[in-house]
Amino acid sequence: MSKGTAVITGAANGIGQAYAQRLAADGFDIAVADVVDASTTRGLIEATGRRFFSALVDVTSPESTLQFAADVAANLPPVVALVNNAGIYPWKSFADTDYALWRKVLGVNLDGAFLMSKAFIPGMKERKLGRIVNVASSTLWLNVPDMSAYIASKGGVIGLTRALASEFGASGITANVIAPGLTNTKSMRSTNEEIFEFLPKLQAIPRTLEPTDLVGVVSFLCSPDSAFVTGQTVVADGGQARL
Repeated sequence: MSKGTAVITGAANGIGQAYAQRLAADGFDIAVADVVDASTTRGLIEATGRRFFSALVDVTSPESTLQFAADVAANLPPVVALVNNAGIYPWKSFADTDYALWRKVLGVNLDGAFLMSKAFIPGMKERKLGRIVNVASSTLWLNVPDMSAYIASKGGVIGLTRALASEFGASGITANVIAPGLTNTKSMRSTNEEIFEFLPKLQAIPRTLEPTDLVGVVSFLCSPDSAFVTGQTVVADGGQARL
């Protein structure tokens, strides 16, 4: 029996795909919004016996996100969990970050979480049940250069999450953040391979962080066990950042 639908953005591959696999194992049907085809994720989810829906979605577009919400409602059980995972992370110095890039990063990383929340919170509020998990980054608490737009966007994600927690707690909706550290994904490796040589050595757990190291946190934050946890940020980076 399905626990309802979990929506995950940016889950065609990488960390989002790992979240989708874990939540399917937990009993959720899965809906994926991404800018690329999610057929690989479909195969992984349907192999577990869970239902799956995906669409090409621009998370910076109100029209695209609202249409996706309507399509999910027409194809899957009611949405009870939303994981805003889609993000971009260009390594650019402040001097090389022009306004167009600044707006693009904030558009995907922060506006995307806002618009997806706008699309799915009304149904959660009506049913008085919802789990929102927004993805930030432990870079907020570290000395990381050349990521001004990215770090600003992730600070905004935490602020948005706290505001949602305050506004919708009485409606049975929780909103929390997972803040991963440097994670071993194909896209991150292709962006900055060198950092994997030294950064894990600075962690209390001195090894490379894998997507599977993160899924338990998201599983908990989407579960009934987290019903009294809201407005919180859980850092999952091997103990490098300390809150």
